[in-house]
Amino acid sequence: MPLDPASILGPDGAVARRLSRYEVRDEQLRMADAVARAIEGGGHLMVEAGTGVGKSFAYLVPAILAAVEMKKKVVVSTHTIALQEQLLRKDIPFLRSVMPQEFSAVLVKGRGNYISLRRMDVAASRAGSTFHRPEEFDQLAEMRVWAGQTPDGTRSDLDFKPLPSVWDAVQSENGNCLGRQCPRQKECFYFQARRRIWTANILIVNHALFVSDLAMRASGYGLLPDYDVAIFDEAHTLEAVAGEHLGIQVSNVGVDYTLSRLYNERTKKGSLAFYGLSDAVAQVRQARTAADDFFESVAQWHGRQSTPTARVRNPLEVSTALVEELRKLSTAIDRGAETIESAEHHIELSAAGERCDALADQVQSWVKQGIEQQVYWVESEAGPRRRVRLASAPLDVGPTLRRTLFEQTPTCILTSATLCVGSPPKFEFLKARLGLTRAETLALGSPFDYPNQVKIHLARNLPDPSSQPQDFERDVIGAIAHYLERTQGKAFVLFTSYKMLEAAARALTPWLAERNIALFAQSDGLPRSKMVEAFKSDVNSVIFGADSFWQGVDVPGESLSNVIIVRLPFSVPTHPLLEARLEDIRRRGGNPFVEYQIPEAVIKLKQGFGRLIRTRTDRGIVAILDPRVLTKPYGKTFLNSLPDCPRIVDKDDFARPSAR
Repeated sequence: MPLDPASILGPDGAVARRLSRYEVRDEQLRMADAVARAIEGGGHLMVEAGTGVGKSFAYLVPAILAAVEMKKKVVVSTHTIALQEQLLRKDIPFLRSVMPQEFSAVLVKGRGNYISLRRMDVAASRAGSTFHRPEEFDQLAEMRVWAGQTPDGTRSDLDFKPLPSVWDAVQSENGNCLGRQCPRQKECFYFQARRRIWTANILIVNHALFVSDLAMRASGYGLLPDYDVAIFDEAHTLEAVAGEHLGIQVSNVGVDYTLSRLYNERTKKGSLAFYGLSDAVAQVRQARTAADDFFESVAQWHGRQSTPTARVRNPLEVSTALVEELRKLSTAIDRGAETIESAEHHIELSAAGERCDALADQVQSWVKQGIEQQVYWVESEAGPRRRVRLASAPLDVGPTLRRTLFEQTPTCILTSATLCVGSPPKFEFLKARLGLTRAETLALGSPFDYPNQVKIHLARNLPDPSSQPQDFERDVIGAIAHYLERTQGKAFVLFTSYKMLEAAARALTPWLAERNIALFAQSDGLPRSKMVEAFKSDVNSVIFGADSFWQGVDVPGESLSNVIIVRLPFSVPTHPLLEARLEDIRRRGGNPFVEYQIPEAVIKLKQGFGRLIRTRTDRGIVAILDPRVLTKPYGKTFLNSLPDCPRIVDKDDFARPSAR
């Protein structure tokens, strides 16, 4: 019997019977039917579903039906915590209340999110030799009380943010587990969660954990049980997340932190001090000296480059003494562990030795550029202590995703409000970037009445930001003020660089103060969630935001009546990863600007545009201040990718604002 989402979402379905004012959405039913067909027949599906379609119900309902009626194991992966919380706290409980099918859904978290009761006991027994700050002792004491009360033992259930040093001492770790020999095994929060995961119908994860699981499966084991269906919401972020988790990241700060956990020269404390392993302590000193020399050499090389993020095209000629000293340290720890009779303490040391080995592997792999088809680079940040970070990422995540995901999983569903480029909508860009060569596609509009809810304003008379960047940055200040005046604030102003954001905030502060419009600028350092809360509570305020404000922020109602897009969101081609990807396209005879930079920027512009209309009653304007949407041939691609609504070309000459 075929899956029938209409029995739940249709005009005579379970939801309609529960909600008297339920409005059937044709787009939602079309998406749900497409998801059901993909699951039943096997094969992959990409769906662009505009804001307001209700896409979470459109994939959850057929997924639940398949899990119950076809015994399919389903994983739903999201990018943001906000969407995870919506699914777990709102959508799934509602569907559980109206659907006749009984099902279970659980949130899957990485192991490091759980407290290990055994490690907590060990940490308490050696606290005097490990911690030195009063707040560390206080937090450990609070955690011991909390551990007897918490329902799930996860860090997010704590009512305070634990210090890294404290949480690292008590968190559950893969290489630091006694399994069935553990004296606290029956109470173990992590294994209780594992049992729920193996029996649940629907697993909710984030993209980062999902990609980490793919990488671990390549080594023969994984975090997740085998699944039949993988559903990716916010799928436009999947390539970026995969790139972050399929590469290398090592920093001088991270290495120093690892060594200080073992032995802190200043406080004379650490796990090695507790166990009295003097040979291993001496080796920590050797490793720290080697680390200082190694990162100093890398920093000197970086200082000769012209950018803060410098690409390493060929292996650097630097000493590998750090790798050797970390391996010696691992050996010294293992030798010391052999003298420890207690299994609980022995495994603590064994895990520490494994961490040193893993760190040595990462450093060696980066120095030798041992992973093929990766791009390698160095980042450096000045400060009281310079931070030097070594990084790499795949040139193209497509082959890995195709091999480990699309060829292994019977059905993958990828959905977002922004997967397509142009009109008619085309999916080819993201399909190619993700390595998805064969998939059904479906582009659904929004049920919102965009022609009556939104007007797009296009500023024609500003300088071209690519050929006259300084003139544009000077004159655009007046344009921002002009459009803020139209709505008396109530706006997001979206920038593509922090430098420009800071300059605009400085220039417009007197103008905003005169009009009593509160400014929340991302450059001030307030967390995004706090900025949004403050913005919602002050109806005439303004947010100046950069990268993270273009997506994943939901402010329905009058508070957000205006979205100002300062520049088209082209990625900076000087970043090593983007530079390498553009070179690769050029090497294959393609046009990187047309094939990569334009479609990537179009998808980000659609995300920015999508901040404005979140409900049927929202109204407002979107102002695009970059004149290239009108003056360049590719401008039509950007405009044709946006919803159909009135477009007004403003020919004003925007004078720089001044206080009256």
